[in-house]
Amino acid sequence: MADDRAKLGRHGEKLARRFLERVGHRIIAQNYRCPAGELDLITLDGETVVFVEVKTRRSEQAEDVERAVNSAKQRQLARVSRYYLTAVPAARQRPCRFDILAIVASPDGSTSIRHHPNAFAPPGRPARWT
Repeated sequence: MADDRAKLGRHGEKLARRFLERVGHRIIAQNYRCPAGELDLITLDGETVVFVEVKTRRSEQAEDVERAVNSAKQRQLARVSRYYLTAVPAARQRPCRFDILAIVASPDGSTSIRHHPNAFAPPGRPARWT
């Protein structure tokens, strides 16, 4: 079961990368890991650094996929983003935002993608955040 969820998650991240590239994002990092946790994708949308959380569900689990990015998850993503911004000096000078991609996979193999740019602001939001 856990193997199946991991496979679905990897598939969703692959779809997310393709989608974001199609709409003009440049992928900087995938599955960025640090002591604070993990970010699914980090992209550049023009001059903006975008921290992307990808949530993939099967159609029977699809209601409110976005709710999985609750306040605790948002705080964790903010910690990881701060770590990234500290580790990558060039990123500190750019505006930043958090996006959510909700991907729903249907049994027939079709998928839908809902992109939520600027989905939430980190606590204590610095001025550079868009």
